[in-house]
Amino acid sequence: MTAPAPRKRVGVLVSGTGTNLQALIDAAKAIDYPAEIAVVVSNVPTARALQRASDAGIPTAVIPHGDYPERAAFDRAVLEALARHRVELVCLAGFMRLLGREFLAAYEHRVLNIHPALLPAFPGMHAVRQALRYGAKISGCTVHLVDEGTDTGPIVAQAAVPVLEGDDEASLAARIHAEEHRLYPLALRLVAEGRAAVQGREVRVEAAPAAEGLTLRNPGS
Repeated sequence: MTAPAPRKRVGVLVSGTGTNLQALIDAAKAIDYPAEIAVVVSNVPTARALQRASDAGIPTAVIPHGDYPERAAFDRAVLEALARHRVELVCLAGFMRLLGREFLAAYEHRVLNIHPALLPAFPGMHAVRQALRYGAKISGCTVHLVDEGTDTGPIVAQAAVPVLEGDDEASLAARIHAEEHRLYPLALRLVAEGRAAVQGREVRVEAAPAAEGLTLRNPGS
């Protein structure tokens, strides 16, 4: 009988409440999930996400960005924390800092982020507000690999969310967040299992599990 492959060790970077972190923690409880949360790192000492990690028995590290005059020095401190926990993949979950070239080179094609829009539409801050102001009829969320641009990295998976009559920013954001909590664990599974491979500027997804309402970029036959 073939032994199961070792689970990928994941570092999650957070700044806020950590609802997407919680979705990843919950997914990783399944014995067949291919990734485990090895450490949660926050640049905000009071982030609610740190308590979520502690409640789940996951190690945490607090690295306040204000302690570092240069972004590169902050990035190196985060890299050192991830290295101590032998992290192989990185997930950004409400992490409100930009990562520089040195960090991204250390984890090339291994940093995931989730964004509350159907990229490439509405990148950057206030994506839900942008969608409403534009008059979009469909919005959603995207998991992508992080590059040096603003939400420009190769797309792994997306979930569509209709914009309903009477929606305001809070109501639309709430429905998008609910889909994020389904999408992020699925995208991490695909990457951890090696079923989402970068080819040029695209991600090819092979043998993806069926997931109602979710769209996978370049699915294989």
